[in-house]
Amino acid sequence: MHVVCSHCRTVNRVPDERAGQDPVCGQCGRALLDGHPVELTDDNFDAVISRTDLPIVVDFWAAWCGPCRMMAPQFEQAARALKGRALLAKVDTDASPLVAGRFGIRSIPTLVKLQGGRELDRVSGAMQAAQILSWVK
Repeated sequence: MHVVCSHCRTVNRVPDERAGQDPVCGQCGRALLDGHPVELTDDNFDAVISRTDLPIVVDFWAAWCGPCRMMAPQFEQAARALKGRALLAKVDTDASPLVAGRFGIRSIPTLVKLQGGRELDRVSGAMQAAQILSWVK
């Protein structure tokens, strides 16, 4: 499978059986699938989303949003549970208004499920880790 490094935007080939074994980028050496959400911005969003083969779950959030801050540890927990099976990412809507606008984000937190660069589903509102896991599956 292909996984794009969110740091240097290099496309990495990762064997399916190694996806859960903390693969690192062949270019910059940073973790690709370490069980933590990656930060996406207006600059790196399209590169990561369009070429990564795994399902991607994007949490659109903002630092001033209370429900977003409450959901953050739950999203982290879901990222650990989905390690190697899905890429969880966060987009700060204040810092990345172009991506947020393109997806028509009107309320936060909003989770958007993507595959092959296309939106499959979305849900708004804070969720527990178990709810995130069942929604992703």
